[in-house]
Amino acid sequence: MESVSSKGQRLDRWLWSARFFKTRGLAANAVKNGRVKVKEVRAKPATMVKIGDLIHIRRPPYVHKLIVLGLTSRRVSANLAQELYAETADSIAVREALRRNLALDAVVGERRWGQLNKKERREREKLKRSFR
Repeated sequence: MESVSSKGQRLDRWLWSARFFKTRGLAANAVKNGRVKVKEVRAKPATMVKIGDLIHIRRPPYVHKLIVLGLTSRRVSANLAQELYAETADSIAVREALRRNLALDAVVGERRWGQLNKKERREREKLKRSFR
């Protein structure tokens, strides 16, 4: 990884370079809206992130709990981005359980030709809402 200031790196830039968000602007908006916490505290986009910091990223319906392992001054490939952080074991377990539950709760539509008409779409939405 390229050298970064000894103070650390801006949170929005780290989230972007670690590929959690497609643009730095999206990362900054997520931080401003309270979806990202650093050390259990709501952060600002300019918060400096250091190696060893614990970051919570809420991207509904999932929550990622990460430990910062590296900093980089530029956006890197997906393979290298995974070396910038380590996800906690409990975070992985909770996310997998939620993924399984969502898959079980999914309403699978009947396979048919063409698009659904208005009545069929309304019936499908009514059925989906009844399971919530």
